[in-house]
Amino acid sequence: MGSMIEEHVTPVEYGAAVDRYVAAADLGPASRRVYRISLLGWAWPLVDRRTPIGRDRRGAHPPTVPLAVLDDPRAPERLRQGLAARTASTQPASLTRELACLRAAGAWWLARGWIGTDPTIGLAQRPAPPRLPTPDRARAALALRAPLRELTLWYLLHESGAPVEHVLALDIDHLDLPGRHTRRGAGAGLSWGPGTARLLPLLLAGRTAGPVFVTARRAPATAPPADRCPVTGRGRLSYRRAAELFTAATGPLDPSGRGWTLLTLRDGTADARDAL
Repeated sequence: MGSMIEEHVTPVEYGAAVDRYVAAADLGPASRRVYRISLLGWAWPLVDRRTPIGRDRRGAHPPTVPLAVLDDPRAPERLRQGLAARTASTQPASLTRELACLRAAGAWWLARGWIGTDPTIGLAQRPAPPRLPTPDRARAALALRAPLRELTLWYLLHESGAPVEHVLALDIDHLDLPGRHTRRGAGAGLSWGPGTARLLPLLLAGRTAGPVFVTARRAPATAPPADRCPVTGRGRLSYRRAAELFTAATGPLDPSGRGWTLLTLRDGTADARDAL
């Protein structure tokens, strides 16, 4: 009896309306979960808040939103702004699915008289920003405002075309700074251009030995002496950390929001050398 009465009671809260729609829909368990997550994601823009993305969205609790907000004349614009804000950081297929879920749920709620207007009318995805051609990604990355260590590493990778492992293994005594190359028999015969030549002396100021690229903190006691700066005690920068920093820095440049890998910097290396 209680469930029959509940079926005829209009839910007050948006999340409750979502649960009622998902429970009534002809969906399998996995699809119900996807629909629920997709629909609850619209709660944030309905109250002028940005929907969390990526890791921030996992486990995030949507705000409590009165279902009547969908009848607010400002609801369609709020949804449009929420959709636009996520266009640059969400896969188009995901946005298409989430928009379809909202349209289907809205039509179901409208048919039951729970809402009086369809807030999704006129709601459409904007085209995703075009992906940069591969060589242009390297140039865009090098134009970022970044710490000196990262910028020097990125320029050296781009201008030398060398594998990341070789560059991170460089020691200061491997370098012939005036000649813009590594000394014979050291560092796999790397050479570089004016961008690296400008930054390297700044990065190495006050240091004459040890790794070229070091971490921001002292190395653990177990670190080999060869991977420790004799002046600062800092350890050699790892591939993993260098890759994480580059991916995070390039996230805003990537339409998917994921960021790029360090291999991006090797694209267009021939063009960089021709410009020397």
